[in-house]
Amino acid sequence: MDIYLTIAGFIVGFIVGMTGVGGGSLMTPILVLGFGIKPAIAVGTDLLYAAITKSGGVFVHQKNKNILWKVVLLLSMGSIPASLASILLIKQLDAAGINYDNIIMTTLSIALILTALFLITRDQLRKFSSREKFNAIKLMHRKYRKPITIFAGVLIGVLVTLSSVGAGVIGAAFLFFLYPKFKTIQIVGTDLAHAIPITAIAGLGHAHIGTVDYTLLVSLLIGSLPGIYLGSHFGTFLPDKVMRPVLASMLLVIGVRLVF
Repeated sequence: MDIYLTIAGFIVGFIVGMTGVGGGSLMTPILVLGFGIKPAIAVGTDLLYAAITKSGGVFVHQKNKNILWKVVLLLSMGSIPASLASILLIKQLDAAGINYDNIIMTTLSIALILTALFLITRDQLRKFSSREKFNAIKLMHRKYRKPITIFAGVLIGVLVTLSSVGAGVIGAAFLFFLYPKFKTIQIVGTDLAHAIPITAIAGLGHAHIGTVDYTLLVSLLIGSLPGIYLGSHFGTFLPDKVMRPVLASMLLVIGVRLVF
């Protein structure tokens, strides 16, 4: 076990517990930029890490009836096939001896920049959608919401499988825009319920290919689990209006850094 990786796990877990932002948007860049871990290994390991650390929250949300399972099903109809197709693409590239690190790094940088933008504009996005001032938005809500939800699942499935980022903030942004009348806690619970199977499926796909480091996974979990617990308590002292711009700025800088 690497103590520095455990410390990194604790820091990321603490931030996740404090802000609710998915660990993938923080953990994968730290592993790649900070520890020099191969991008495919970082993504694959982080996906299983995310599936494990997120699993406890879904039981709480289900108990409180915050999960809209019909929406989870619609998202999964797009995300699961997209994830499996992405895994197949990686497997074919690996079998052909083609280095696909650039694909992962490009996808990761795009996902981080989108995450940062959605963090900043989440409330405005929801207000814009809920007012239905434009006929296109009314039409989307009344006629095309289901197919657009499935398409959102496709995008999330590709992003998550290739970068480990997207199941949290980006998924929630789509839900806030498509379902503006839902309560925030329902959006969070539904997004989490969808994130667990998609990260697990993508993670197992990476494990099948051989891009999961289990020693690394254990080191991260040892640090992150107490970090999440402490962060969730500490987060009550810091307002969301302060944390969200700070975190978004950090992710934007990291995303741009990865581009270069």
